[in-house]
Formats: sequence, C-alpha cells, structure tokens
Amino acid sequence: MSANASLGRGLFLALVTAVYVFLMLPIAIVVALSFNSARSLSFPPQGFSLRWYVAFFQSEPFMDAFVLSLWLAALATATAVLIATPAAIYYVRHGGRWRELFRLYVLAPLLLPEILTAIALLFFYYEIGIGTKTVVGLYIGHVVVCLPFVFLQVTASLYNLSPSLEEAARSLGAVPLTTFRRITLPLIKPGVINGALFAFIISFDNVSISLLLKGIGTTTLPMQMFDYLRWGSDPTTAAASTVSIVMTLGAVLLVDRFVGLRAMRY
Repeated sequence: MSANASLGRGLFLALVTAVYVFLMLPIAIVVALSFNSARSLSFPPQGFSLRWYVAFFQSEPFMDAFVLSLWLAALATATAVLIATPAAIYYVRHGGRWRELFRLYVLAPLLLPEILTAIALLFFYYEIGIGTKTVVGLYIGHVVVCLPFVFLQVTASLYNLSPSLEEAARSLGAVPLTTFRRITLPLIKPGVINGALFAFIISFDNVSISLLLKGIGTTTLPMQMFDYLRWGSDPTTAAASTVSIVMTLGAVLLVDRFVGLRAMRY
C-alpha cells in the first residue's frame, strides 16, 4: 500500500471516528449524569449514586407517562404494521400507473416537518369535534408518522422477494390469502419486524406530535421530561433518558439476535 493510500485511509478512519464520537458523546454524558450524586445536573459527576433511578421509578407522573408511552407506541406500531404491509404489497405488486403517486401519498408524513403534520391534525380534530379530549387523536397522530417507516422496510423486503415464488404457490392451487400466509409473510418477516422496531422507537420518542395532540391530564414520557426540566434541574430526567436508551437498545439487540437486521435495498 502506497504512502498516499495509507494517509487517505488514516484520514478517513479519523473522520469516521470523529463523527461517531460527536454522535455518541451526548448520550454518554446523559448516562453519566444519571448516576451523579449531586442534587443538580452538573458535569463531570461528583460521585456515584442510584438515587435518581429510585426517584424516577417512585415518581407517579413519570411512571404514568412511561406506561402511556409504552402502550401508545405498541398500539401505533401494531396499527402501522397492519396498514403499511398491505399498502407495500399493493405498491410493489399491483400499483400500476398510479404507484408513484400512491407511494408519495404514503410517505407524505415523512416528507413534511412533523410540526406541520401535528398542526394539520389538530385543526382537523377540532373541525370534526373531537379536539384533544381523548387519547385517540394522539394515537392517530403517532400512527401517521410511524406508517412510512414500516412501508419503506416492507417495500424493501418485497423488492428482494422474487415474484416467481408467489406465482409457483398460486399455480399449485394456493389462494391469495394462503400464498400470503405461507410464502410472502415468512419471507418478508425481517422487513416487517425491522419496520415495527423503527415505528416503535419513533412513536416512543416523539415530541412534535405529542406536544400538540396530547389531551389534558395525559402526557407521554418525552413531554413529561420536557415539563420537568422547565421547573427542576435534578438528574431524574437523565435517569429517565437512560432508561429509554437502554430499552431501545435492548429492543434492537433482541431483534438482531432473533431476526437479524438485514441490509435491504430500497
């Protein structure tokens, strides 16, 4: 290897390392602050303590928000999978001349700023008379922003699936539902699960939609953390953030362990 090639490789590795440090350093600081024994958010930590995790799990507002975020993310993810999977199949297999317009329609929430989507939904809710009185509006908003992520993952899986397999099943007498259940779904399962994982993370950590569509007396964990930081400065929010990070990382590792996060072509 020439000197110039070695120098270029070294510079590239240094750049990649700097980017990763830039991305991971804030997360590392938040995790370190969650174990801080000081009474306020300060860095570097002044000692080791688990008191803020105890405060987090003993806080009724934080626990209520945490449980609501879990249920909301789970329901929004399940609904997004049920809608996006047949939508992706229609787009890849049966879209016809309108397929790109259909794809643009499904991906519209991804192309627009979330705050604009939230404002549009808020106006729509008040026009039809539901406002923000119930959690239904918040649930619909989360489904809207999660849908494109599942659609993209399932679409990628379908592009990597040869139509000849489905045609062979139909030629042997399988009805469309049986073909989907026995052939298509098992083969696109990694894409469905990866899309569900993306959707769950997006919903659980969402701020913009939750900020405008949450009802009175209900709040998600990110919004509870935001409200708490407005009036307090202790590391309880750092502990809550670390719990969210660990839960998200655990979900990714479980999916990678049992399904495999395959690289897919869009």
